[in-house]
Amino acid sequence: MSKPVRILGIETSCDETAAAVVQDGRTVLSNVVHTQIPLHKKFGGVVPELASRNHVEKIGTVVRAALDGAGMGLDDLDAIAVTNGPGLVGALLVGVSYAKALAYSKKLPLIGTHHLLGHIAANYISNFELEPPFCCLIASGGHSEIVEVKSYVDVSHIGSTRDDAAGEAFDKVARALKLPYPGGPELEKLAENGNPHAVAFRSKFNEGEGFDMSFSGIKTAVVNHLQAHPDANLADVAASFQFAVNTVLSDKAVRAATHTLALAGGVSANKNLRTMLKTKSEKKGIRFFCPDFVYCTDNAAMIASAAFYLLSAGKISDLSLNAVPYLDLC
Repeated sequence: MSKPVRILGIETSCDETAAAVVQDGRTVLSNVVHTQIPLHKKFGGVVPELASRNHVEKIGTVVRAALDGAGMGLDDLDAIAVTNGPGLVGALLVGVSYAKALAYSKKLPLIGTHHLLGHIAANYISNFELEPPFCCLIASGGHSEIVEVKSYVDVSHIGSTRDDAAGEAFDKVARALKLPYPGGPELEKLAENGNPHAVAFRSKFNEGEGFDMSFSGIKTAVVNHLQAHPDANLADVAASFQFAVNTVLSDKAVRAATHTLALAGGVSANKNLRTMLKTKSEKKGIRFFCPDFVYCTDNAAMIASAAFYLLSAGKISDLSLNAVPYLDLC
């Protein structure tokens, strides 16, 4: 039996300082996340400079907690993985610099890992039976993409948003509804008490046969509706908006899939979207997978998982690894 491969993952792409130890890409030995939500709440969104400074303050403590949680030290690791893009450049640099220092000091392989490849890999942690190839819908605050996962390290583009990401649209509409930060989860809570068919929010672009998406028009339609109807039932507006966005995401993703569909990214925590995808996939005879809720939002376990497969494929970074805020996935 081969020796287990244990990778320390580090994630600092936005407003979570995270570290985790994962064995053989699938078994999470520890997963520690320090969230900055209280820090940014009073500003109504992430302040990049504050995020970077907080990462500097917390990263050492978070990494030590991850190692302690796994019951091991740096000498027990086989590699160091870190998100090097996309994300906020200052935040990314904190994680990349820290990971490079650890890898250099312990002479361990360094694995720069794409943030979205990590989100896809969250499915491997939660679903041991899932293996490529499959279709994956990535929906988060900064990204909305449909991709074909050809192998653990090879992904090709099918479709993506032309403007706002789904999570970005959720946050902007939440602000229009005067909901507190973070807006997406708050909008989902409000929508639970509303009628999803109360208002028909549409974007004609999304009705075509292609796989690209647009959410800016739907967001603008909500803002215009609120201005025209100051006494509108906000729960109905929230539910109708959520229904419109999730219908676009689920219809296009299920149409793109042939046999297996996975969901990834922060918006994968939206229960309404998960239900839509599961129902539509079953009708088409497609297997549907999604991560456990703990692995939907940014975390380092998903980075360590993706890095295991990069390491297996010989994709190791050198010490020139840098933060790339607009790093392409495909």
